Amino acid sequence: MTQAPEIEIAGRKIGPAHPPYVICELSGNHNGSLERALTMVDAAADTGCDAIKIQTYTADTITMDVDRPEFRIHGGLWDGRSLYELYKEAHTPFEWHAAIFERARQRGVTIFSSPFDETAVDLLASLDAPAYKIASFEAVDLPLIRYAAAQGKPLIISTGMASEAEMIAARDTALSAGATGVVMLHCVSSYPATFSDANVRTIPDMATRLSSAIGLSDHTPGSAASVAAVALGACVIEKHFTLARADGGPDAAFSLEPAEFTALVRDCKDAWSSLGAAHYDILGSERGSLLFRRSLYVTADVKAGETLTRANVRSIRPGNGLEPAHFDDVLGRPATRNIARGEPLAWEMVDGV
Repeated sequence: MTQAPEIEIAGRKIGPAHPPYVICELSGNHNGSLERALTMVDAAADTGCDAIKIQTYTADTITMDVDRPEFRIHGGLWDGRSLYELYKEAHTPFEWHAAIFERARQRGVTIFSSPFDETAVDLLASLDAPAYKIASFEAVDLPLIRYAAAQGKPLIISTGMASEAEMIAARDTALSAGATGVVMLHCVSSYPATFSDANVRTIPDMATRLSSAIGLSDHTPGSAASVAAVALGACVIEKHFTLARADGGPDAAFSLEPAEFTALVRDCKDAWSSLGAAHYDILGSERGSLLFRRSLYVTADVKAGETLTRANVRSIRPGNGLEPAHFDDVLGRPATRNIARGEPLAWEMVDGV
């Protein structure tokens, strides 16, 4: 099953023919404060992003409080922490959602979330979420995808760690269950991810293999990978956001601060605008510069009948004379009239041509 490579979220068309859709992911960087979460919404809105996204789960809906080795993180940013501890700290309480959604809507910014179980989907449906985001770790949870898709809204699915077969299964499950469109996000599930692992050349390959709109969920530092992804056809960019990395937070280390996110939005949009189309004609904006191309000029006074040589003809700027390609054609030929130094050379000044 395939889809047209264009979807629509809250009236905004998303696809290769439209500017990139930039999602500001708040995640758990509210640090347990609703007031900070609302301040983050305001700051995110000021960046010019297209959408704000949160995450909808509790520690109990996403994992279990079990003291076993496989429930503890080994290595990386959260080394030594249990899954339950991390998610208890990072979760956005269900009772905050209405206030966060309302603040975003007051600011005129689309907001939706990543649900991690059916109760999360139900909450988001009650808030009239215009789309659902499936996180990379849930991309293999086809029952969850099916339940979210049944709401009849678009789905954005991250594909970190997913095989091609798993990507196709997730996409087809969403579309067959009622999603109005799917965007698949290339993602490296490493926090933070390195540039050497970003592999954004995967984006055009995914577009070919999946016949879908493709984007990037970017965990690398800065904005370079996102801009490169847009240049390669990404139509959605998702990036984590924080008020200040120095404030800490579960995802702060790979999140952008407000000024950085503003630059990300600008650079991604400008990168898309700069792609244009392949062409070899002179642009209207270039026509005024034609005057300053090189051409053949007489550089010393020449009398009628005098031979044109390298001593009295040169290729210089501006471009009012004969094209430099004709330089060898005029050398050694007599002038048809007196030519003053500084005159552009024309065919009627050259005898025997």
